[in-house]
Amino acid sequence: MSVLDFKGGQIHYSIKGSGKAVVLLHGFLEDATIWKEYSDILSQKYLVICPDMPGHGKSSNFGYCHSMEFMAEVVMAILKQHNIRKFHLIGHSMGGYISMAIAEKHPDNIRGICLFHSTADSDSDKKQKERLKVIKVVQKKKDFFISESIPNLFNTKFKPYKSGIASISNMAKSMSVQGIIAAIEGMRIRKNREIVMKFAPYPVLYLIGKEDNILPFDKLITESNLTENAEYVLMQNCGHMGFIEDKEACIEAIGRFLKRKPKIF
Repeated sequence: MSVLDFKGGQIHYSIKGSGKAVVLLHGFLEDATIWKEYSDILSQKYLVICPDMPGHGKSSNFGYCHSMEFMAEVVMAILKQHNIRKFHLIGHSMGGYISMAIAEKHPDNIRGICLFHSTADSDSDKKQKERLKVIKVVQKKKDFFISESIPNLFNTKFKPYKSGIASISNMAKSMSVQGIIAAIEGMRIRKNREIVMKFAPYPVLYLIGKEDNILPFDKLITESNLTENAEYVLMQNCGHMGFIEDKEACIEAIGRFLKRKPKIF
């Protein structure tokens, strides 16, 4: 892992391969290691960067709230360190929220965005209130929160996914209470960036789970229609963790996406 000194802390990330840059951004309670198999494949053709986002993996905590704008700043600092100006973004869940924050501020740097079980929308009022309740649970019973929330990310009606649940749970348990809360608060206050998606001049891919308990598939399909440059793949038996639940389909879809050119009107 490489290290970036950032605002009094450290950001850990992997970088390998050569060619056009592809940034893989993990989701909440995860770390960069979720992308190992994807990175191994993609780095044969591309320069692949996988950060541990603040409060996750080996990266530092930076306060009570890690906003999506702050995490976007972290990603841009890594890219600046390697003189990378143009890049694709592939973001799982929270990683997609970060991708949209980057796209809003740096539209000319984007070659394409893949929202991997993610959305350009903000939290509803109801969801924001739920997150505040979750913060209180995390403060008192972090491991209980993890044991209850991780299995819900998978379509366990289709398969038990015991190894996947165990792997993600171990990543989450290695996080501090502060790191978990900072990410929850950052997601809770994030902006609606559907306007950014509507006018996206670059290719967009939505990877959607038909059985996703977090983001309803029909809502994401509707959102994908905001821009003529978007396509979507609906994975029938997937929940919120398609990178584990249907790895082959996801890798194939990402491979096609990275070769796409924007539609010209």
